[in-house]
Amino acid sequence: MRRFLLIDDYLADKAAELERWNAELVANGRDPVNMRRSTNIGAFRAYVEQYLTHHARIRKDMTLLVRQLQPTETGLPLEIYCFTSTVAWGEYEAIQSDIFDHLLAILPEFGLGLYQQPGGADVARALETLRAA
Repeated sequence: MRRFLLIDDYLADKAAELERWNAELVANGRDPVNMRRSTNIGAFRAYVEQYLTHHARIRKDMTLLVRQLQPTETGLPLEIYCFTSTVAWGEYEAIQSDIFDHLLAILPEFGLGLYQQPGGADVARALETLRAA
């Protein structure tokens, strides 16, 4: 994860925080199973927040937050809440699209994937693959 310049400070701070927490845990004789660890979803969430903070078309003087919502059977939703520098609908849509294009493209670099519910073509392709095998 150290490859991502935007979250270098986050990773250093998180590593120090976890080291302190886990050292205290061990010092108190607790089982290592209770140790806290860094996660790829936490690093991705921090990346998204920093990406938006540094984005030229996102307002810096208004609310910006990135948070996980309650997990569901289809995955772990991530909510992005921020304001663009424009209220012109076409420009807003272009900014939003560019942001999501980037986030979807970088997602695999964090070892994460996007959930998409299978459609009829997916099922047909799977059945054809099974028949061929």
